[in-house]
Amino acid sequence: MGEVVHVPAAGDRFREQRKVFGSRTIDIKVSTLDTSGSLCILEITDPLKGGVPWHFHREQEEWFYVIEGEYVIEVGDERYELRPGDSVLAPRKVPHVWAHVGEGTGRLLIVFQPAGRMEDFFSGLAQLGSNPQREELQKLFSAHGMEITGPPLAVE
Repeated sequence: MGEVVHVPAAGDRFREQRKVFGSRTIDIKVSTLDTSGSLCILEITDPLKGGVPWHFHREQEEWFYVIEGEYVIEVGDERYELRPGDSVLAPRKVPHVWAHVGEGTGRLLIVFQPAGRMEDFFSGLAQLGSNPQREELQKLFSAHGMEITGPPLAVE
């Protein structure tokens, strides 16, 4: 049997603080190290509206589950307006984008399967600071098996 891992609420598996794009917090809940690389589960906390650029993963499916707040997720040509308890799966190689669009704080679970190098990606993203340039982002995405295919969603 593998190691049992307990991560408290509002906590990170490694007790690290990862801030990306200025205010978004990323907490690892289940690490690739816990699952022999097969799974990675993150909790994203969004105090502000906004999201990530359109992108796709060459090797991972990405599953989204809303814990708190309102999110818009587009996968291919489909648009989903999600509230707490809603989820959507983005298959590998299909462009997708997501954004927190509700008032107040949003919280989202994201699961990557297989995990690949997603943890390394988020560590690298945190090191880029609050407003990385598109070229920096593209280089980081590409180095971790993803490609940026467009800008973030416009959020009012």
